[in-house]
Amino acid sequence: MSTATPRPLAVSSRGPLKGRVTVPGDKSISHRSLMFSALAVGESRVEGLLEGEDVLATAAAMRAMGATITRGEDGVWTINGVGVGGLLQPEGALDMGNSGTSTRLLMGLVASHPITVTFTGDASLSSRPMGRAIEPLSQMGAEITASPGGRLPLMLRGINPAVPITYTLPVASAQVKSAVLLAGLNTPGITRVIEPVPTRDHSERMLKGFGAELTVEDSPEGKIISIRGEAELKPQHIVVPGDPSSAGFWMVAASIVPGSDITIANVCMNPTRTGLIQALRMMGASIEEVDSREVGGEPVADLRVRHAPLKAIEVPPELAPSMIDEYPILFVAASVAEGRTVARGAHELRVKESDRIATMRAALEANGVVLEEFDDGLAITGTGGAPIPGGGAAVSKLDHRIAMSMTVAGLAAAAPIAIDDVAPVQTSYPAFFDVLDSLTA
Repeated sequence: MSTATPRPLAVSSRGPLKGRVTVPGDKSISHRSLMFSALAVGESRVEGLLEGEDVLATAAAMRAMGATITRGEDGVWTINGVGVGGLLQPEGALDMGNSGTSTRLLMGLVASHPITVTFTGDASLSSRPMGRAIEPLSQMGAEITASPGGRLPLMLRGINPAVPITYTLPVASAQVKSAVLLAGLNTPGITRVIEPVPTRDHSERMLKGFGAELTVEDSPEGKIISIRGEAELKPQHIVVPGDPSSAGFWMVAASIVPGSDITIANVCMNPTRTGLIQALRMMGASIEEVDSREVGGEPVADLRVRHAPLKAIEVPPELAPSMIDEYPILFVAASVAEGRTVARGAHELRVKESDRIATMRAALEANGVVLEEFDDGLAITGTGGAPIPGGGAAVSKLDHRIAMSMTVAGLAAAAPIAIDDVAPVQTSYPAFFDVLDSLTA
């Protein structure tokens, strides 16, 4: 998987975006719905699952460890789980493709089962360090042998019973938090994670929904999330809301292309995921929430976004955890704003599918954007509403978010932007270019 032939694309201005769009199911919730359903006893149903390569890697891994997972012709997925503690030894290595979420969460699941699993991935995933997940899982008793630098390929020998721990996250990471909680599911006693800086809380919401005994309390050190092990999860019917990260590309495109007016349906409005909306509104974006509601324990709304002149801001660093995946597209919005936008506090961008700070700096700079790079972000001097110059190349570095962000930049460029490879978009948003065609038809 993720060995797609490179697909170069030149993107140029197409005029305003108009219409209604439904974005793919939220990636974080999609991964977890498959994993937790596979650990429940009985049959769960999942609607609106994101069917990108990353989530399909999770489905394949859970099948390899004993769950029965099928997709109906109506697009509804049915999962018959093995129960907590019931994961089976897979016959071969688990190929995680490009999915860091799958890898870290599954490492947590496997850590407290008496099985041995080898994790592999594509070139991009194999360059990403796994040390943050290795550290707490090793404390719980798992034996982990990684490639140099704590990278894939990686072999994890789980242990049962594992040792419950109290672990303070050294860096804000929902994936590491979730890995520890998932290891705690099959560990006797209470496993705790202390979170000094809040991160997305989909694992906590969904584990409670599946019947796990999980509590969240505030303390001077931060949030304390406690889970009682040897849980019995009950099957669920899950409707996955739209992915706010995918919605971000259309929010920015409509904001920066004059005459645009679009509605993005069914977007997850979990407060740990709305940092980009907050930042864009601070810049003057016109983003209106319509029909706010709750679906499956997650707040959801339709978003109407119209073109508006954007002004530069200093992005509050405390927004970073709630928009870490959206910085590349925020950098594009800043390129068209009036003034100098400073976006810092995002060290995590250095260890994503690519080094997103360096990769976006190179791509935007090659297309005439004036910017300055810091160790934890960028300062970008915008055009004040005029098109960015364009006319240059953009290297996506096998990173789906870079490819989509620079596509949006091309919509607001005076000359076409040549992206070397947009094939990685398949990992998270297979219909992205079809939707772009429909909105600009």
